[in-house]
Amino acid sequence: MQGQSQQQAYDRGITIFSPDGRLYQVEYAREAVKRGTPCVGVRTSDGVVLTVDKHIRSKLMEKQSIEKLHKADDHIGIASAGHVADARQLIDFARKQAQVNYLRYGEPIGLETLTKEITDHIQQYTQVGGARPFGAALLIGGIANGEPRLYETDPSGTPNEWKALAIGADRGEIQEYLEENYTEDLDLDAGISLSLNALAQAKDDKLEPEGAAIATVDVETEQYKTLDTDEIESYLRENDLLASDEE
Repeated sequence: MQGQSQQQAYDRGITIFSPDGRLYQVEYAREAVKRGTPCVGVRTSDGVVLTVDKHIRSKLMEKQSIEKLHKADDHIGIASAGHVADARQLIDFARKQAQVNYLRYGEPIGLETLTKEITDHIQQYTQVGGARPFGAALLIGGIANGEPRLYETDPSGTPNEWKALAIGADRGEIQEYLEENYTEDLDLDAGISLSLNALAQAKDDKLEPEGAAIATVDVETEQYKTLDTDEIESYLRENDLLASDEE
């Protein structure tokens, strides 16, 4: 009984390390991310691709109300997995930091700078009593000094840079596909195709245009852009991933 009571104390206390050096609440927050629908980020030679599974639960739901892709600044896009409300708070924080940087210095915020400001904010919630960690992970993609960059944040407040990455549900399966098929010389179109094929690994190799969302930031324009449903359908058909083709 005493051991069980000690375990519960470590579970409840966000600021208390367990004897083996673990923060259970942070680990539980990571589990919340795994319950979120998957997101895929791919860095290509001429831009960054962010692709998400929108998971439309009902045909009565307005599709545009599902927020998984976000514009943080003209040159930065963010995809989120985990608790939507937690992710929205982090997106609002990111947008505010981008605007503060522009007003203060007269130039767009650096991608790495923004990522570290977000992760510093996340980390504060792992060592302050009376608050819980954010149950969300982010993929932050954009252009920095003419180069595509892709970062991940997790509930511990750790930033990592990636060439290609999946977060959310079925991460292991999707990441394995990315590791087997990613190459350094991908262009933007090939990156979109790779991300859709990777996402399809968790969806019986078929996707619906309304059930996915794609955003890109290319090197030439350095502008965040989302693809419309017709463009997504075209990519799905081209890669033989269109669910309606089975009918």
